[in-house]
Order: sequence, then structure tokens, then C-alpha cells
Amino acid sequence: MTWLEDAWSRLLGRIAGNRMPHALMVTGENGVGKRLFANALAGLMVCERADMATGTPCGTCKQCELAAAGTHPDIRLYTPEKSRMIKIDQIRALSAFAVGSPQVASCKVAIIDRADQLNINSANALLKTLEEPAEDVVLLLLQESGRPVLPTIRSRCQSLLIATPNEERAAGWLATAVEAMDVDDRPAPEQCAKALVLAANAPRLALEYATGEFISLRDEALDNFRRFMKGQLTLSEAAKPFKAMGLESALWLFEGWAGDLARIGAGGQPRDAEASDMLTFLARNNPSWRAHELLDAIHESRSAGVYNVNPELEAGRLLIAWQKLMPRRRRSPG
Repeated sequence: MTWLEDAWSRLLGRIAGNRMPHALMVTGENGVGKRLFANALAGLMVCERADMATGTPCGTCKQCELAAAGTHPDIRLYTPEKSRMIKIDQIRALSAFAVGSPQVASCKVAIIDRADQLNINSANALLKTLEEPAEDVVLLLLQESGRPVLPTIRSRCQSLLIATPNEERAAGWLATAVEAMDVDDRPAPEQCAKALVLAANAPRLALEYATGEFISLRDEALDNFRRFMKGQLTLSEAAKPFKAMGLESALWLFEGWAGDLARIGAGGQPRDAEASDMLTFLARNNPSWRAHELLDAIHESRSAGVYNVNPELEAGRLLIAWQKLMPRRRRSPG
């Protein structure tokens, strides 16, 4: 993943200068490889014979074997549960892990993926560990770009941004990943190209889209969106593909369309060309602030999502917000 090299080099500079923070906030778009980056850093830090100048673990010591197998006792990963939150019990477990001595390595690494899914209670519980760091513990907090993290958490971390690669780099990585798949499982080139556009060049997200059901659901969702906006489909029918793809993917889709609406309103080009006809029509018939109003509504839905809301209800709420942008004569009756 060549696009990670810049962030990796900057981090190695901190390590070489003895400036590796006890808490690092790694930020990047969904699908740029934040988890892989954190795993690689954790493996480097526990390696017995790592070359810190080049950022290369030896790959042969016991620590490297355990890290590669995902069974290293001094590397812990904390992710949102089914409720889409990182709960306070998980942070209590992290705190207990942080105060103990390393079992087999010279340090311990805790990865929180995603820090923007900490609720108030779990964030407050994490503060004590951040405020009183042990010398042999490194905390890696992963944050999706645009998703808020409490200021009290952010202020106690150093930040590192992983930039999204350009189209050429993203397409090259995706082509290599697809080439490594069994021939029968490889998505068609046009599917990959479409996935890259929908993923906004986030390579791993594009691979997920190209090999999964998202694109077919997205195409159905776009068709339903158009028909609902024209009054040709009921709300419950229109919301079905959004429900099927899950709340996070549905919000990602709505957010992309709202961003395109803002771009068109400002005289720019949309990223999702297939939705441009409807979005251009809406941009011509609404003031530019309506796009930002939609983005605010989407962010509210995302915040509510950590409390296990109903994806179908949230999709319906956002569809109604979009429909309000239609000229009154074009809306469905009632």
C-alpha cells in the first residue's frame, strides 16, 4: 500500500527522534487501511530485532510470529460491538491491560478501532489511562475522517493523517488485489472502476464494494431514490435497499450525494456521475445551504447510530428530508 508510505515515514521520524507518543490518533477515510497501518506499527514495536530506521520487523522472532498469527498477548484490539459502540466494559479491560506488565514483549500496544465510536461513558473511562500513561504502553486510536472524537480525548493524543491515494494509485492497488483472487471470483473491470468512484478512491473500501453486494444495492437504492423523489414510490418501498445495505453504508451513500449536491451548487462536478441528473435538478431548484442542511441531518443520523437505531427508520427520515428539496408540484401526494 504505497499511499501509506508517507504517514509511515513521518512516524518513523518520530520514533528515531525518541518522540513516539504514548497515544497516537490515526485519522483517515473509511477504507484507506488504518487498521493495517496500526497492526503493522504494533508488530514493529513488539519485534525483538526490528530495524527502526527502515521500519522493518525481523519477521522471524517469536514476537513477530505471534503478531502475524494475531495471538500476541501484548497486542490488544478493541472494536465497536453489535451496538456500534465501544462500551465502557471494553475500556475497563483496556485499562487493566495497560497497567499490567508486558507478558512476552518489551512493550504493550492497544488499538482502539474506532475512537469516534466511543460513547461518553467509555470516553471518560479512557481519559484516566490517557492522563496517566505507563511507560511501556502505546495506545493507537483510529478515527474515520469527519467523525468527531471528544476534545478531551483528542487533546491527549498526537495526530497522524493517512491521506487517501489518488485515482492512479488506488486503481493500481485494486487491480493487484483482484489479480490475486481466484479467476472465478474476480469482479469485472467496470465493476472495479465503479467501486473506486463510489469509494472515493479508498482502496480497501473499493475492494469491498467490488466483491460484495453494495453496488447492486446502491443501484437499486439510486433507482428508488429517483422514483421516490418523483412521487412514484412509497417511503417504505424506497427505504428497502438502504435497510439491506446497513446504516453505515446507507449514510455513506446519502453523504456522498449531499456532498455532490454541494459541489454542483458551487459549480463543480459530482463524484457520482450516475446520480448527477437528479442532483443537478435539485441544485438548480434550491439554495446552496440546503446541501449543508442535509449533511447535518446525516451527521445526526450517524451520531444516533451508535445507540442502535433502526436503519430503515433513519433511511426514511433522510429520504423525507431529501424530498423536501423537490418543487412542491413534483412531490408525491400526502
